[in-house]
Amino acid sequence: MKKIILFAVFCAVFQLLSAANLKAQSGNDTIRLGGIVVGTDTFAMVFLDNVNIYEHLSPGMARRRAREERRQERHDAGYARLRYNVYKVYPYAVTAAYLLNDVERKLDGMTDKKERKIYLKKLEQQLNKQFKGELENFTIQQGIVLVKLINRQTGRNCFSIIQEVKGGFNAVVWQGVALVFNNNLKREYDPLDRDRDIESIVQEIENKGKKG
Repeated sequence: MKKIILFAVFCAVFQLLSAANLKAQSGNDTIRLGGIVVGTDTFAMVFLDNVNIYEHLSPGMARRRAREERRQERHDAGYARLRYNVYKVYPYAVTAAYLLNDVERKLDGMTDKKERKIYLKKLEQQLNKQFKGELENFTIQQGIVLVKLINRQTGRNCFSIIQEVKGGFNAVVWQGVALVFNNNLKREYDPLDRDRDIESIVQEIENKGKKG
């Protein structure tokens, strides 16, 4: 039981946000625009997207070109959102890995069960106080990325952690809840295929850290 218990507490907080408390955030933003003054009038300065004009294209070729451009635009927009999510979530995955290593080291030095229980209880209270409010503000997609990066940083998926600490029944229950939100606590990180875009962004973050 002493193995990865603290990390499971951290992960249990994530379970809460990935279930009933997990929601996309929305709000009203104020956008400031530049302006041009002409006499007594002020006109907003608005920049429009570029428009590509192609000459001498057959109708069929024009439609194919338009479809390719829309597909590329969707890909670029999706990658930009993914990049934002990875940058936001990555520090939490790193923290989880650090906590895992730290608690294992400290528990290895404790032989008294009561002492370990008191230590873990205090850590649970500390982690809930520190992380719960932050994690509840994550979006569904950010929660999915967090599950993947926790697996990347620790080598353990959230399901196995919950199963070891909380028991198989609790693990199955939380897995069912996560699946409702298109998440999967058993998901294994796949840097070479399914998660290669995430891996590329993580490498970008880590390279920046080395240079800094």
